[in-house]
Amino acid sequence: MSTGIGKHDPAPHGGDIYADLLSGKPAPLDFSANISPLGLPDGVKSVLADHIYEYDIYPDPNCRVLTKALASKHHLSKDNIACGAGSSDLIFRIARVIKPKNTLVTAPAFSEYSRAAEEMDSVIFNYPLLHPGFVVTERIAMFVQKVDLVYLGNPNNPTGVLTPRDTIEQILKKCEASRTTLVMDECFMDLTDDPKAFTAEPLLSGYKNLIVLKAFTKTWAMAGLRLGYALCGSAEIAAKIRDTGPPWSVSAPAQIAGAQALKEKEYLAKLRKMIKKEREKLRSGLVYVGADVLGGSANYVFFRMPGRAMAGNLAAALAERGILIRDCSNFNGLEDGTYYRIAVRQPKDNDRLLFELRTMLVK
Repeated sequence: MSTGIGKHDPAPHGGDIYADLLSGKPAPLDFSANISPLGLPDGVKSVLADHIYEYDIYPDPNCRVLTKALASKHHLSKDNIACGAGSSDLIFRIARVIKPKNTLVTAPAFSEYSRAAEEMDSVIFNYPLLHPGFVVTERIAMFVQKVDLVYLGNPNNPTGVLTPRDTIEQILKKCEASRTTLVMDECFMDLTDDPKAFTAEPLLSGYKNLIVLKAFTKTWAMAGLRLGYALCGSAEIAAKIRDTGPPWSVSAPAQIAGAQALKEKEYLAKLRKMIKKEREKLRSGLVYVGADVLGGSANYVFFRMPGRAMAGNLAAALAERGILIRDCSNFNGLEDGTYYRIAVRQPKDNDRLLFELRTMLVK
């Protein structure tokens, strides 16, 4: 395990299509951002239009309607829920509430965990997840007594590897003994094949030091609306998260869209079915062109191009063909330029990507 701050890219997460759009170029085919390939649900579009004349007033600062709907969905008291402008907003709020002297994150992991810790002048401990499995095991629990805050992604980003609930509970027990807060980032969990088998939600009733993060960004294609929420084992911690940050941080359109999205059951079933089918097609296509497919249990696939002339240049070569993928070289532990992540998109988009890869890599 190493300490220190990983390098940060000015636009670290993918999905930056605006340079092309602002210059008048056609929008690229974006596989770098993992958003629902079905787009915004029709029911959400409709309700946003129906309420358009209400957007000239301030939004409910307490997100009452949305929080009530979330409490019903997750069988949790509304007092244990905090809403925010996306999960990133909540990641930073949590750090401000906990004020950790030391923070533990995996390497690789979503870079905002470290950014939030840096803001609090926290010492960051990077726990390496090793190739080829990139698996989180109970061994990480050996280090939690040294820190005040732990961020874990499940499934992890960018690897897409899931951590079993019994492993999470073993880590959580160690965290509880050392008064360490464990944040489980489950923003991609609803896009896995069996979310109920892996989510840490059932552990909330037994552990006040557990926070589970969710977001509407990926599942409901609401990235531009910015909406996420935290499920907290402690109502006191939830209240502090709600009270941290600027007022009216969750817009009226986001609150309205979120409440409606929770009703879109058919959309979610169709989405999971499509993702499962298209993810396997992408995995097979990547293996065919010589990639090592290392993970992908949600709406993205993590792979490596080892020992190939294209390794390190694959993202640039595809960008020239109008396709963006996620170069993972700015993740801690993936700096050698051979690791990539691609989103699962509509069938025709996935076919186009695989065609371009075959054209470039298969002689």
